[in-house]
Amino acid sequence: MRILLAEPDRALAAFLIKNLHNEGHEVCLVESGAQILAEAEIQDFDLLLMDLELSRNENLDVLRALGEMGSGMRVFVLAAADTETRIHCLEAGADDCMAKPFAMRELKARCRALQRRREHTSSVLRCGGLRLNRMEHSVQRANESVTLTNKEFALLECLMLNRGRCVSRASLLERVWNAGADGNANVVDVYINYLRRKLDREPGGSLIQTVRGQGYCIGEAVANTIQ
Repeated sequence: MRILLAEPDRALAAFLIKNLHNEGHEVCLVESGAQILAEAEIQDFDLLLMDLELSRNENLDVLRALGEMGSGMRVFVLAAADTETRIHCLEAGADDCMAKPFAMRELKARCRALQRRREHTSSVLRCGGLRLNRMEHSVQRANESVTLTNKEFALLECLMLNRGRCVSRASLLERVWNAGADGNANVVDVYINYLRRKLDREPGGSLIQTVRGQGYCIGEAVANTIQ
């Protein structure tokens, strides 16, 4: 999962980054509301983990602005202990809110829950210049339409739902072809090649990476994250 971390306390930021990296997440650190909005405009993130020492109104302005962007990024707020602040954050668009001080195990569990919720509800998946609309069953690369067969679309959707994580051939066989471990894994390789021919129109390497001996990944692979 790609996480945008908004944390002005450098010691706490270092602690959170270490633990989130150990969980297999990519983390981009910012320190202000303006930086949150700037990064959200130019990059795709799965989750914003927001712990800002801002006035309540500034916090709410950031949350409302993110809602107007329609990025689909989940927002998890680490807030002061008072209930009123957390309620205001939730009403302004936060998906979850937790009081400080917090337990790291609970924070990790809540991040995973938000990711599962996003995967089930997000209609548009993005990875760089690639955009997959699950409702319209359409794909665009660099704003150009790409025509895929049903199996190609299902395979790409599975990879994008697990962006940054290596998905094994056995897992792809099960999820896309409903085949067990004894299925023919070669069909996965064949369809990966079909996707690469249609998606990789520009130089600079394939969007879909082969992770030797493990499977395939779209986006920057994170070590030790096999699905």
